[in-house]
Amino acid sequence: MWVTSSALTRYRLAPNPGPMSLDGTNSYVIGAGLAAAGAGTGAAGSAASQPIVVVDPGPRDATHLGELAAAGRAELVLITHHHPDHTEGAEDFHRLTGAPVRALDPTLCWEAPPLADGEIIDAAGVRIEVLATPGHTADSISLHLADDGEHGSVLTGDMILGRGTTVIAYPDGRLGDYLASMRRFEALADAAPGPTTVLPAHGPVLPDLGAITRAYIAHREERLGQIREALARLGADASVAAVTDAVYTDIDASVRRAAENSVAAQLDYLRGWA
Repeated sequence: MWVTSSALTRYRLAPNPGPMSLDGTNSYVIGAGLAAAGAGTGAAGSAASQPIVVVDPGPRDATHLGELAAAGRAELVLITHHHPDHTEGAEDFHRLTGAPVRALDPTLCWEAPPLADGEIIDAAGVRIEVLATPGHTADSISLHLADDGEHGSVLTGDMILGRGTTVIAYPDGRLGDYLASMRRFEALADAAPGPTTVLPAHGPVLPDLGAITRAYIAHREERLGQIREALARLGADASVAAVTDAVYTDIDASVRRAAENSVAAQLDYLRGWA
């Protein structure tokens, strides 16, 4: 099923739901022609040959990849980070369409150089700004579409989700990096003339980058306060598992590992570990 996410984007929900991927991965297509095609005629309307950029092809599912390939003439594939629910199908999609694949991590690229922070990409009639936004992972990037709708949009990968908050995949992801990236999002939102649309890789589209960024920062600060309180009770050298038990009192077993990763990242931040 295709979802109209903004004037210049659509996404197809990949068939990979789960505790960490929510309803599944949102595989986006970007293109100036999408605005003209409008909703109700699939991702690309009647112009299947119009140029598109594909973001996060998602799992290695032939039907899903085929639908992405049929959405238009893929000029480029962009990867927000290395996790397999975003990248597993990238090689197959490259072979299917011939579109080069780019990511911050050069090992994920196919017939194209790695991305760089601040790089401007002009593709499919759209100007795309690459933002290095580490935190969820070290190689996380976001994509700013300043001309998308009235106030622009940002494809945030897993840095901002449509529901809940993201996991800091420690030790690859670091809380200090995450908070710096949130401040970068906040500054981007503050510089816009109005609310910037958030296009997450999981969950529904969000209407206001500034509001959700401030909520994410407040949530992390609240968690840090809870962890400080737990350390005061348990001792400064308390284990990750013990702190997780103290802070996440009703955690579901399916997301226990993710909670421990987030606690480890916060302990790293508070203790100043290398």
